Amino acid sequence: QSAARAAGAAALDAVRGHAAGKRALAAAAAGGHGLLFIGPPGTGKSLLARCLPELLAPADDAEALEITRVLSAAGRWPGGLVRERPFRAPHHTVSHAGLVGGGVPVAPGEITLAHGGVLFLDELPEFRREALEALRQPLETGRVLISRSGTFLELPARFQIVAAMNPCPCGYLGHPRQPCRCPPTLVQRYRSRISGPLLDRIPLRVELPAPAFDELVPGGPTASRASVAPSTKTASPMPQPVGGSEQAPSAAIAAQVRAATERMSARQGARRNALLEAAELDRWAPLDARSRQLYEAASSKHGLSARAIQGLRRVARTLADLEECDTVELRHCAEALGLRAFIWR
Repeated sequence: QSAARAAGAAALDAVRGHAAGKRALAAAAAGGHGLLFIGPPGTGKSLLARCLPELLAPADDAEALEITRVLSAAGRWPGGLVRERPFRAPHHTVSHAGLVGGGVPVAPGEITLAHGGVLFLDELPEFRREALEALRQPLETGRVLISRSGTFLELPARFQIVAAMNPCPCGYLGHPRQPCRCPPTLVQRYRSRISGPLLDRIPLRVELPAPAFDELVPGGPTASRASVAPSTKTASPMPQPVGGSEQAPSAAIAAQVRAATERMSARQGARRNALLEAAELDRWAPLDARSRQLYEAASSKHGLSARAIQGLRRVARTLADLEECDTVELRHCAEALGLRAFIWR
């Protein structure tokens, strides 16, 4: 496990730029929030997503026992008490039964095998629509109910979802150097494969633009032209992330996540911020007048659901924990909005 963590740290350090992506990764690791990276091929979406397990706290005794039981029941027990959180990354061609469970005889699916850990769905819109829709209830309850021949079997499925996708079918919408070949109707149809109710359960959605050449190869003669180069990032009406560092090393991010996790444990026990209910948010993450106005304006502009607002509040609580703040302030609420790409309109 230590070797895997070292490899994950090296991979995170290898990602140039993408401060917002790294900030979202830290928030996801600390608070347990769902995370979606959106960007063209080669921007590091999958690489960042695969770094998440190395930032997560090891499973405690109760979690390790549950993980061990699941692996044992599935015939995958490696022996001993399993403290390493699972990381499952099924291919987008996986069947409905393969993802959520089923078959004859009934076998646990990927979401059960990911119990206590991470389920990574690369190329998210390419998964079967019915399989993606079946994730909604497990994401809420941490359990999956499988029906087979008139009988029902309930299995554990408390996983953290992390996903990646291109902005369009060809992958190059908004790319500064590669023209997009997709008509608007095709882009809309591609994005509509992911339903609004499922998206509501993924509060962190970050666009990762194609990196500039100076980010990939710093210090070259083009660096002096960076200040006059036109920006290729689509302007966002919402506040952008204010935390994090463009060159934040993995060790600093990991330390920040550990400190935030300890703050959560001291305040609310084993429950991570992603699981906080409305009453708990009112207690531990109350909004001041300006934050309420900000979220009210965002709700009116984007038609945010009650679940979406609660998701924003949970993320804001985590961002405050990452900054060692006892109270959720306006900047945390604004950053939570900045880490929620509004491309589904």
